[in-house]
Amino acid sequence: MKSIVKKELLFMLFVLVLASGCKKLYNLPDEKDYLSTNVNFSNKILEPIIGRNNLIGGFNSDNSTTPITFEIVNARYGDGRPVSDIFQKAQTYVWTAPYTGLEKSLAEIEAKRKIEEHQLFEIRSSGQFILWGSATNQLITPRPADSTNFAQDTRFFDIKVKNTGGERLIKDFQIRPFRERPYEPSNDFNAYTGLPAPDPKFPLDKRLRDYIRPYLNNIIGATSNIGLISNDDKKDVVVYIRPFTGGNGHSLRIKALNKDSVEINPAFFNETKWDKMIHGFNLQKTDKYVQYDVAYPIPLVEIPTSYALGGSRAKAELSYSRGSFGGGRTVATFGVDFAIYKTGDWEIVFHFKTDNPKFASE
Repeated sequence: MKSIVKKELLFMLFVLVLASGCKKLYNLPDEKDYLSTNVNFSNKILEPIIGRNNLIGGFNSDNSTTPITFEIVNARYGDGRPVSDIFQKAQTYVWTAPYTGLEKSLAEIEAKRKIEEHQLFEIRSSGQFILWGSATNQLITPRPADSTNFAQDTRFFDIKVKNTGGERLIKDFQIRPFRERPYEPSNDFNAYTGLPAPDPKFPLDKRLRDYIRPYLNNIIGATSNIGLISNDDKKDVVVYIRPFTGGNGHSLRIKALNKDSVEINPAFFNETKWDKMIHGFNLQKTDKYVQYDVAYPIPLVEIPTSYALGGSRAKAELSYSRGSFGGGRTVATFGVDFAIYKTGDWEIVFHFKTDNPKFASE
């Protein structure tokens, strides 16, 4: 039995040596990688938003051999003019260690990322496109304010897909970037013009506009003694996400205004978990607002954390309790799920426009 196994092994070794010798003798080429004729992308019309990191699209290799390289070529407008603005280089943040949401200081967060210089628009080794958050309306001209898509205003480009087995040219991608929307929700301004958005119920009335609307639970009006609402029909409470002056360049402020636009003391929101709401530091409470030192964007990364359960939005939620009939307590809550993409000093303002919230017990 052992002699049979030994003979088989010797035969297999002889075949391998013979094959190797033939390859050298006849100068046979090395086996090439496979590049499918059906490689493609899931989307050829890219509509990123300037001012935030946009990962777009997906590449289908159709079982082609990796590694595969990608190159953007022949970038041009529809009238043949060359495109260059999206290939400008700018400094942008790149993570060097995973963000977890458990970091205890701004310094700990900053130690996990660094600034690198990148083209504003790139294709990654995975075949995904990225428009980096360092892009601005000044560096890249947004799509036309009148929402048209004329060829002369549209950037076209092709992608060269290559491995050692060959290359393919996939033609006529389009990139149509929207102007900066530095925060979400952003229904309060027009995505094409950047001007205030019209009221959805009365779009032709220039005196009216749309607002960010919070969610409201058990919020009773102090005067009306009925539940306050915020929708297309009635806007008892609205939200502003806006810059403020006098911060340190990386702060976030949360406050509420009454119907006379006077700040409501945050102490009234006695059930609010201020220290667990925002991934911020150096918490400051005054009789007008609560403020944090934060790292931008918010959320920093689109992964679920205790500060961003869905991954893509953080939450500003205020709550309070008051005595109810029978000796119990009623808890009232209002808030907004939000994101802010631009570094600076920002405030989230809840404005009670028609009636003040009722804090008094029944």
